[in-house]
Amino acid sequence: MQTHLAPQYQDSAAGREAEAILRKCVHCGFCTATCPTYQLLGDELDGPRGRIYLIKQVLEGEAPTRKTQMHLDRCLTCRNCESTCPSGVQYGHLVDIGRQIVDEQVPRPASEKAVRWLLKEGLPSPLFAPALKLGQMVRGALPPTLRAKVPLPQSAGRWPSASHARKVLTLAGCVQPALSPNINSATARVLDAAGIECVTAPQAGCCGAVKFHLNDQSGGLGQMRANIDAWWPLLSSDQVEALVINASGCGATIKDYGHLLRDDPAYAEKAALVSAKTRDLSELLPDLVPLLKPRLKSAPQGVVAFHPPCTLQHGQKLRGGVETHLGELGFTVQVARNEAHLCCGSAGTYSVLNPDIAYELRDRKVGHLEALQPEVIVSANIGCITHLQSGTATPVKHWVEVLDEALQA
Repeated sequence: MQTHLAPQYQDSAAGREAEAILRKCVHCGFCTATCPTYQLLGDELDGPRGRIYLIKQVLEGEAPTRKTQMHLDRCLTCRNCESTCPSGVQYGHLVDIGRQIVDEQVPRPASEKAVRWLLKEGLPSPLFAPALKLGQMVRGALPPTLRAKVPLPQSAGRWPSASHARKVLTLAGCVQPALSPNINSATARVLDAAGIECVTAPQAGCCGAVKFHLNDQSGGLGQMRANIDAWWPLLSSDQVEALVINASGCGATIKDYGHLLRDDPAYAEKAALVSAKTRDLSELLPDLVPLLKPRLKSAPQGVVAFHPPCTLQHGQKLRGGVETHLGELGFTVQVARNEAHLCCGSAGTYSVLNPDIAYELRDRKVGHLEALQPEVIVSANIGCITHLQSGTATPVKHWVEVLDEALQA
């Protein structure tokens, strides 16, 4: 795609990166076939190719409008289009650049600003956990749309106390300890059963994705730098084998630290090392299977329906691992027969900002998963788990929780 950047973007790092991405696009339109919002809305501007044209127009000097902003806002950033694209267009990076440039020129209404501020400041805040507890106390009195965002209270279970020679660094996350505390403790128990100890860096916080994708990119980068500082003593000295992430949304972001901080002279090298040492929990499964198989205390029963999050299958390009290796452990794992590649509609804060689209995608996804008649639905990201659970009576868990139950029974 030929581009002619406006003067104000020609010498900027964002402009040069965007131009390089745009030049890879060959207008083929394969991306529209796998774009969830294009599937629902049928509007060219609500597909990747249309959004690429909108960003190109802005970079070439055309003034963006609220309509431009709306179409970019409607993108789930699921990156399904990247998996489909034959030309290797890095759409996710391009839409981050486009959104920031458009938001700098198009003011949002006060109510919209307020909601976005609450999300980016509230979700990573220490106040999120007590606020959630309060919401759970009055959950029955909440309106249905708000009640869907407030899961029932969960217990975490015990954290293993054994020390092992093999150690991995883990991230607690910002919302996961409050929404579903058992995921982190189940992760620690499963790894403990395989002779691996989980350690955490207490100073580490939100991975930065929430702020970054709500166009507070400087705030998000600040959180990334703080995490690197917290992890660096352990990672740089090889006290731990890897940074293991059990929320695929966080993992996709942390694996991108090296790119996002590549121009920061103080952090570029450290960010690249952190990204290189980051592993999704499922990437450990090939080594865990022979260690855990003799320790299973109960035979898995029924169908386990697996929803692979977009941040796992498209963001991290990890496909088939969970199904294959849980199958080796005796689980009957199936993915949806239709549209397993499509987003469930959670997409970070998307389900709050674009609820109509998010819930239509959720119901579509739940229908495909329930067609498998599963005993349980599992996923690999806290956002997907919470969003899907709001649309079904079938239990929705992290896959590591189901594995933990088979080990602890």
